[in-house]
Amino acid sequence: MATVLGVNAVFHDPAAAVVVDGVIRAAAEEERFTRRKHGKTPVPFSTWELPEQAIAWCLADAGVEPEAIDAVAYSYSPELARAVEDDVTADDWEALRSLFVQRAPRFLRTVLPGLDPAVVRFVPHHRAHAASAYLAAPYGDCATMVVDGRGERGSFLAGRVRGGDLEVLGTVDLPHSLGLVYETATEHLGFRRSSDEYKVMALAAYGEPVYLDALRDLVRVDGGRFTTAPIDWSRFTPPGRGEEGWTSADADLAASVQRRLEEALLDLAGWLHDTTREPALTMAGGVALNCVANTRLAEESPFDSVCVQPAAGDAGTALGAALHVAHELGDAVTPMTTAALGRAWDDDAVAAALDVADVPYTRPHELAAAVADVLAADGLVAWVQGRSEWGPRALGHRSLLANPARAENLVRLNDVKGREQFRPVAPMVLAERAADIFEGPLPSPYMLFTHRVKPEWRDRIPAVVHVDGTARIQTVDANEQPLLASMLRALEARTGIPVCVNTSLNTGGRPMVDSPRDALECFGSGPIDAMAIGGCLVRRRSFLASSAISDAA
Repeated sequence: MATVLGVNAVFHDPAAAVVVDGVIRAAAEEERFTRRKHGKTPVPFSTWELPEQAIAWCLADAGVEPEAIDAVAYSYSPELARAVEDDVTADDWEALRSLFVQRAPRFLRTVLPGLDPAVVRFVPHHRAHAASAYLAAPYGDCATMVVDGRGERGSFLAGRVRGGDLEVLGTVDLPHSLGLVYETATEHLGFRRSSDEYKVMALAAYGEPVYLDALRDLVRVDGGRFTTAPIDWSRFTPPGRGEEGWTSADADLAASVQRRLEEALLDLAGWLHDTTREPALTMAGGVALNCVANTRLAEESPFDSVCVQPAAGDAGTALGAALHVAHELGDAVTPMTTAALGRAWDDDAVAAALDVADVPYTRPHELAAAVADVLAADGLVAWVQGRSEWGPRALGHRSLLANPARAENLVRLNDVKGREQFRPVAPMVLAERAADIFEGPLPSPYMLFTHRVKPEWRDRIPAVVHVDGTARIQTVDANEQPLLASMLRALEARTGIPVCVNTSLNTGGRPMVDSPRDALECFGSGPIDAMAIGGCLVRRRSFLASSAISDAA
């Protein structure tokens, strides 16, 4: 029986997680505390920075004192990285990263006074990614695949899992990397690499894969291996302008890169299935957040089921490292059943925050019905309920809600959030109603797949239908999120539509809100009409004056 603290700190998305006796107790990203998107810049000079606030909160929430920690699982192994030599400036200071990682036990002792540095265990980056998927999944045995930009020296891992033990069957070393191909394309198109890849995925739907044949020559897959040649993206299109505007050529390049990635993943998955004959595939790594590619894997690969870690990016390695070490120490690891692993505030704490901010509010007897009234009247609602989400998707805990029946709400929401207008917003729907409206992998509680919107519904929910006729849905289980389910039922009773827009509650370049203070700042910074935070409902007077809703509702 062990208490394990998991830490991700090397590249970006620093995070912490606590696993006690094989049970996930808490997990959080540092960005939710510091309010800096992705936590830090992914350069060697930042490697020493630890997710101090996330560590402190996770331990406090789990009721663990530093001296009670049996192991700290750090999701990077200096033994696999570039050796530290005399010239640490070589290769863009890469050796400096290794130097900082070697000293991680000392850095951790400054954050956790009394910690014995000897309890720190280095877990290889891709093994941490893999464990975050297969040990959190509801399978005893499975295949697993990790695809990202890079770890210590590699960019890919595939293997077979039996009884929680991983047998590695294939790896690919740098410079070959599917993730880095996508990252460099993202940068060429004018977006921020290691951050904005999801924008390229969205942009791809507006283009045609006209450069696909050329990319097939540059990105080749052979069994469980692949090679990626250096790519001069300017041979296809001039450098893009990103948020300042995109061209049809930019969209065509995005479509080509996206399609080649999907093909490569399907080839790799086919080899892995042929090798393992396992019915289930678990996935992690930043590339596993590409929900379009995930859908093709779920529908076209030989695997019967595909399960992706909700925090598939580097933040998830904090959890994966902790699970890996807990398993090594002999604990029976309990699968992950929810992504609601972050901070929460009770109603009294929420009310106190509203009182301090001098914000009027009510406590409706039927909060779900009151929110449905606002949405039916075409209001935007900030929804802040329960523990915050683990991973990059808003899953009905820190969400911005809207009526999907009006196409203009897509423009409206992107304006409120300060986002590019080519980006879609997502729908949430009760799990039992999803198949009536959407086609694709179901259930989909973590927004990790895309779904085709049935033709008869596209005109009824235009705000959530992407240009290619798809939507990245969240299915809501009433047993897990009863208040959210009640709101969806109430909204259908008022509008005839069992779907609600669900996008993350944040503005451009900012992390999702976490605390009541964050929520108040976001609510006050844009034209959001109401906020349901805990049992309290805040309404803007201007919205009340223009709608039929009374302040006493």
